[in-house]
Amino acid sequence: MGELDNLLQRNRDWAERVSRDDPDFFNRLSSQQTPKYLWIGCSDSRVPANQILGLDPGEVFVHRNVANVLSHGDLNALSVIQFAVDVLKVEHILLVGHYGCGGVQAALTGTRVGLVDNWLRHVSDLAYKHEDLLASVQDDTQRHARMCELNAIEQALNVCQTTVVRDAWARGQPLAVHGWVYALGDGRVRELSMDVSGPEQITPAYRAAVAKVASVAARGERDD
Repeated sequence: MGELDNLLQRNRDWAERVSRDDPDFFNRLSSQQTPKYLWIGCSDSRVPANQILGLDPGEVFVHRNVANVLSHGDLNALSVIQFAVDVLKVEHILLVGHYGCGGVQAALTGTRVGLVDNWLRHVSDLAYKHEDLLASVQDDTQRHARMCELNAIEQALNVCQTTVVRDAWARGQPLAVHGWVYALGDGRVRELSMDVSGPEQITPAYRAAVAKVASVAARGERDD
């Protein structure tokens, strides 16, 4: 229990520090939840949504899974989106991948991991979809980076195609979906030109985002 005791002590220290710096913090936090943002990201422990965005608890609603996949058969993720959009009235859905993603690497290289291989099949299928683009990248690290970008773009597309998001747009609710990627090396988020605030923007935004990745791949640039 030594490690758990340490965690509990860290929690007490944190709570006392927050209360000392902002005596009304926990009263405000417990009274309401009104985030403007839904973050859909990877379960990777190095990618904490609130810290990356510089936001306090209560300011971002979060869903995370291995390789930040949005599957139309995943009732967990769809329920999170539905609650965020219909109940919390978030204004932005951020689909955020990250460079150095182990799930993407496993899917890209065909490495067997275990049960999660079935989940990562979504990413493997995406690699096959963009095999020509990926094959044009000679450097393994850069090929992985381009795959992380393509995965974030594709999953953002999947978010746009959910019935929850389309119904929100149909009734005129302000809502935008964004595809981003986070760099572990410098802590910065990169936009991927996948920004959609209505159904008519889905296809043009998706094409522009993939074209941007292809352009970076062709130039051999590093942005990871």
